[in-house]
Parts: sequence; C-alpha cells; structure tokens
Amino acid sequence: MKQPWINKEKTDLIFIIGPSFFVLAIVFLFQNYITEIENNYSFYTWLFLIVFIDVAHVYATLFKTYFVADEFKKNKKRLLLLPTICFAIGVILFSFGSLIFWSFLAYVAVFHFIRQQYGFMRLYARNEEKTKLSVVIDNLAIYASTGYPMLYWFFSSERKFNWFVENEFFRFHNTFILEMFFWIYMEIMAVFVIYTICKSVQQKFFNIPKNAIVLGTALSWYFGIVYFNNDLIFTLLNVVSHGIPYMALVYFREIENKKKIDLGFFNYLKKYNVLFIYILILLIIAFTEEFLWEILVWNENFSIRNFDFSSWQFFIVPLLSVPQFTHYLLDGFIWKSKKTNSVKPF
Repeated sequence: MKQPWINKEKTDLIFIIGPSFFVLAIVFLFQNYITEIENNYSFYTWLFLIVFIDVAHVYATLFKTYFVADEFKKNKKRLLLLPTICFAIGVILFSFGSLIFWSFLAYVAVFHFIRQQYGFMRLYARNEEKTKLSVVIDNLAIYASTGYPMLYWFFSSERKFNWFVENEFFRFHNTFILEMFFWIYMEIMAVFVIYTICKSVQQKFFNIPKNAIVLGTALSWYFGIVYFNNDLIFTLLNVVSHGIPYMALVYFREIENKKKIDLGFFNYLKKYNVLFIYILILLIIAFTEEFLWEILVWNENFSIRNFDFSSWQFFIVPLLSVPQFTHYLLDGFIWKSKKTNSVKPF
C-alpha cells in the first residue's frame, strides 16, 4: 500500500505535516529569547503570524468558493446568504456586549481548529481499511490531542494568552478535574499507540502521514497550551500549525492539481506564476483587513487619532468578522467528498 500523501511526500512533509514539528523545534531552541522577541519585535511577530498567516489563511477559502466560477454558480445561494447570516448573528451577539460576541466566536474558532486536525487525519486515513474500532480509536486520539489541552485551559490556573480577548472562555480552576482529564487523555493516547503498532505489524504497513498528523497535533496543542504558558509560543504553535497547512491544502488540491485557476477579475494575472499570485492576493487582502481592524477597532499598531469609531463598534466589529466567521462555517461544507464514503474534513 502506498503512503496516502495529499500532494507529494516532500510538499506534504514540509507544508502540511511539518509546521507543527518545525515550530516546536524553534520554540525549544530559542525559548530563552522568547521574551526578548515579544518585547522588541512585537510588530513583526504580529505582521508575520497574525496578518500573513492567521488572517491570510481565512481568505484561502476564496480559491475554493468565490473565485471559482463553477463552484460559485453551484453554491450561489449558500455563498451569498452565509456572510449575511454571519453578520446578522454578529450584530445580535454584540448587542449583548462585546465579550458575549468574542466568546461565541472563540468557541466557534476552537471547534474549527479541532475539526481541521480531524480533517487532515481523515484525509490521510482515506485509503485504510476501516472498521468501527479503527475509526473510533483514530477519532478519540485526534479529539483527545486537541480536547485535553482546551480542557486544561478551562480548568487550570490563569493562562498568559487568549484566543481573542481576555475572559472569553468559561474557566473554573479545579486540580481534581485536571488530574482526571490527564489520565483519561493518557489512556486514550496509549490505546492509540498500542492499536497502531499492532495494526501496522498485522498489515505490514505504517501510515506515516496520518500518524504524523496525530503526533504533530498532540505535541503542538500540548506544548502550546499546557506545557508553556506564553503568549508568543501559543500564537506560534497555534497559528503556524493551522494556517500554513490550510493554505497549502487549498493550493495543492484546488490550484496546482487542477493545472488551471479561474480568478474572475484577477484573470489578467494568470500570465504570472500562479503560486506567486495566490500568495500575493492572500497577503494583500489579509493586510487590508487587519489594517481596518487596527484603525477602526484595536488601535495598537496603526491608528487615526482624529477619528473616534467607538460608537460604531456594534456595526464595525461584526462586519469585519464576517470573513473569519464565514470561513469557519464554510469549511463544514466545502471539503465534503461526493463519494459514498464521504469525508467531511473540516
């Protein structure tokens, strides 16, 4: 049986599986300099991690939906209605207070991040002979890898990082619950390891990418949330491990493998390198959105001193959140396979 790479061995290892391991290696190598980097290079870490990866990956969805004429025509109602619904929900939630809005979005974001890891695991397991037991064990492993660190966040002492804003998650410090969750987590992972070894020996095949995804997910989530209590480390492991694989997946499956790209009003750029176009468009849109967030809401890296937009936050914040919110929801539909053994990765 061949290894079930999504694109090619080298590209998968570098851009889909590798980011979790690469970033973790960097964190351990340079952990003594993390505070210095946070204090002296905060603008550059914001620009690279938040704008060019986190925000940019949201817009990669465009290349599977709005920028693809056939896909847009086929799902026109959904693609037009969903952003409107997201905006309406945002306005309603924000009317109850900004914390209600950001808490709701944070929980949806966590679910989306978890489902992405489940999706990659399922993609890499697509050629395996599936039994109820194998599916249950795989699912438990990937959900434990992501779920335990989040439960640790909810029930541990205060973390020095947030998903979006302070106090966005329900939190209740309880060491007994933490210890119970830890042993459940360890038991699930032990069962997964033992079952994987036995299965690999029996079938004389070890699924490298699937097991690497599970391991990389477990390591990045555990060290990013549980082991380290640092904002930059959490952002590095969280953003890079999520954003780069997603952008790579869209490029490999929707652009490179199709050997053509329909960019609508960007068609005039097709004479240039397609990868360059893809990255350039993502970076431009991402920077534009984040610039608007900065001048209209956050005022941390850029600001317009003569204007006060505070009275318009109930409209501005939900509106600027529409691409992100839509991305979270759209991913529940756009990756579903048409085959009988359909997989909904995200």
